[in-house]
Amino acid sequence: MSKYSPENIRNIVLCGHGGTGKTTLADALLNVSGKVKRPASVDDGTSICDFDEEEKSHKYTIETSCINFDWNNRRFHVFDSPGYPDFIGGVIGAMGASDTAAIVVNAASGIQVNTRRVFAEAKNAGLGRIVILSKLDSDNIKFDELMDSITSVFGSEAVLFNVPVGTGANFKGVVDVLNPTEAEGALLDPQELHESLIESIVSVDDDAMERYLEGELPSAEDLEKLIVKGVKEETLIPIFCVSAKTGVGLKELLDSLAKYALPSNAIARKATNAQGEEVDVVADENAPVVAQVFKTRIDPFVQKINYIRVFSGTLKNGMTAPLIGSRKGFKVAQLFEVQANELTPVDEATPGMIVAVTKTDELKTCATLGEVTMPAFQFPTPMVGLAAFPKNRGDEAKVSVALTKLAEEDSTFKMERNDQTKQLVITGMSDLHLQVLQERLKRRDKVELDTKEQKIPYRETIQQMAEGSYRHKKQSGGAGQFGEVHIRMYPFPAGTDPEEFATDKSRFPSMKEWKYFPKNNFLWVDSIVGGSIPANFLPAIEKGFMDRMDCGVVAGYQVQDLCIEVHFGKYHPVDSNEQAFRTAAKGAFKETFAKAKPVLLEPIVNLMVTVPVDKVGDVNSDVIAARRGRPIGVEDAGGGYQTVVVEAPFSEITTYSRTLASMTGGQGSYSIEFNRYDVVPSNIQAEIVAKNEVKDDDE
Repeated sequence: MSKYSPENIRNIVLCGHGGTGKTTLADALLNVSGKVKRPASVDDGTSICDFDEEEKSHKYTIETSCINFDWNNRRFHVFDSPGYPDFIGGVIGAMGASDTAAIVVNAASGIQVNTRRVFAEAKNAGLGRIVILSKLDSDNIKFDELMDSITSVFGSEAVLFNVPVGTGANFKGVVDVLNPTEAEGALLDPQELHESLIESIVSVDDDAMERYLEGELPSAEDLEKLIVKGVKEETLIPIFCVSAKTGVGLKELLDSLAKYALPSNAIARKATNAQGEEVDVVADENAPVVAQVFKTRIDPFVQKINYIRVFSGTLKNGMTAPLIGSRKGFKVAQLFEVQANELTPVDEATPGMIVAVTKTDELKTCATLGEVTMPAFQFPTPMVGLAAFPKNRGDEAKVSVALTKLAEEDSTFKMERNDQTKQLVITGMSDLHLQVLQERLKRRDKVELDTKEQKIPYRETIQQMAEGSYRHKKQSGGAGQFGEVHIRMYPFPAGTDPEEFATDKSRFPSMKEWKYFPKNNFLWVDSIVGGSIPANFLPAIEKGFMDRMDCGVVAGYQVQDLCIEVHFGKYHPVDSNEQAFRTAAKGAFKETFAKAKPVLLEPIVNLMVTVPVDKVGDVNSDVIAARRGRPIGVEDAGGGYQTVVVEAPFSEITTYSRTLASMTGGQGSYSIEFNRYDVVPSNIQAEIVAKNEVKDDDE
């Protein structure tokens, strides 16, 4: 029998905007619970949760840490997550392992941009939500205005469970609204709030509400059950008041979390079995194992660490757990209890527990241990890209290995070598995100990067049908080279059915064979009759076309969306060879492409910008007037915010994060997703072509 039953485990993620005091709160909870005796401070670099060197340097959380302690016979796993949207990936991973999201709000600053973001992410993850008003020891707190803004953004479900006595240096305590007492200096009258709070609680259940209206008051035990039900069903969002720095309200907060935060078996979890059917995941230690990796960290000493939430069954040292995608499964060598950066060996982990395993090449974030698959976390697509180069010669291999590590531990960081632009592109959530990751590379992996703006992956295509040919003839003593290729080139728009196009007898009456290449949306049609080109040279011609498509004709960009029909040619029985026909094919392609009204295509993205209502006009003026955007619509984002949706060329928004931050004072956020490729305006195409000379190597 496990020491901790699922109903006695509380998995809570502290989330909110940067500067709300989440880390200070997490450190303080360890002290108040008695788990850690030493003092801890973000400011002086002694924080238990912010242990990373980059975190100590910047004095804010960069990646989620996990702590544990016991309180009132409850086992707590608390996640201290990053507060800046640049590091939102760590928040989403922690939510995947949590049951309750504690939205921490700075009482002096109020609702901020990332407060809204994490509140919405918690809802999407299906978590129960509570609000913690922190830093009530700050000056200039306008409590009435703060509560009005919280109700406006979070809804009427958000209700005070305790009331602060004083603010700033006079913040001396909190009064329980469920069991109100007289308290001089309370910012609101707890007696007046008591009845409305009871009504909010009983309204989560029809029977309880009916009994209440008939004059029957719920017992303390009934109220506790109703509160948990309301938090679970998102009809109740309790608000608690604290100062982590002075310790006021912390014990009351822990008492409340022990009672009202969702137990680890409260949320109905679903998974998919091998047949693709949705199945229930039951928090039973005797059931088959179901566990999921929610975070990966690369440590210089213990190498790779995977952090795991157990949902069903029991993980034990020495057992082999099924691993989706692996025939041999995963051998559990040693499980560890997690306390920030400290790992303590444990023998087993039952439902609701958070543990870690080390030196695990086969595990990655979102991986499921078990015979079923848990849903993958929905990480946002990184938007800010830079071309990266090793600062020191000879570091190419080291850089590749180091960047692969970063991509493993941060699901919002991507690295990709662009075959077209020949650049290694690193992509993250923001300039700050990429800057911090480069600092980690330098410290941990001893490699440095130089970066510059990435090249835009334009494409080339044609707009009309054209015919052309090319003869390659070379004689320099001995056997020569000879090959002649005649082709017709057709526009082949994206979405066109290749079989229907190729088998159209009115277009290709002599078609013998066709092939389709999805990478370039390229269709090849063989209409050669009479053996004017022997069949053994056709693969060389195909390679010649692909060579030319990779290096472009107009400005050196990849070619796409066209069909080539090879219908005639000539060969020499002695001088013809594969290289001759490959070169002839490249020449025929270039000549015909130039006749077919070539154009450049640019990537168009959907840009969704969420800003305060009074900034919508500024966004429209900037994106539509200055960035060639096309308006799609405006959606209400709640709490005085709106989302502007536009289509815009990717080339116009590569540095948009800086502009938006300046325009909105950091209150705006945006996301992009690829839409399509579209024709570049002629004046802009002329500028691009002038900067990009296409070099021919062998024509």
